[in-house]
Amino acid sequence: MSDLVKVSFALTPNERSGTIEVESLWAESLGNDRYRLRNVPIYVYGYSERDVVAASMQDDRLLVSGVLSRGGHSTFRLFLRKETTEPKFLEQWEPLSNLGCTFERATRRCLGVDVPPEADVSEVWRALDHGEAEGHWSFEEGHCGHL
Repeated sequence: MSDLVKVSFALTPNERSGTIEVESLWAESLGNDRYRLRNVPIYVYGYSERDVVAASMQDDRLLVSGVLSRGGHSTFRLFLRKETTEPKFLEQWEPLSNLGCTFERATRRCLGVDVPPEADVSEVWRALDHGEAEGHWSFEEGHCGHL
């Protein structure tokens, strides 16, 4: 991670969670104020891993002003139910893992899910729907990069 920098997103009121007003992500500098996102956005909508964004220094941080090109990934958020134990989550997660999805945690119960371009996003939706129908989580789409 030493070649990566942090870029920040000012969250809208709809994106905020509690007192979190800014989300910071790791990004690879491409020069000329362009950065490729290198981890999963969890709170901000409309972005996914590997998207190239414009960012410039404002105050003490690189603040993202928009997306320049898409990386082909999609992003979902999972909100685990209180009753969902870690072993049960991992069991339900297996079909998503088999589709190439990965996740990062914001909290113990809130996760950002990355869906790579080669994944069948319809199958991902079915697996997410199944986990929700079984009562393990609820989910929402952060950005669909699969067209």
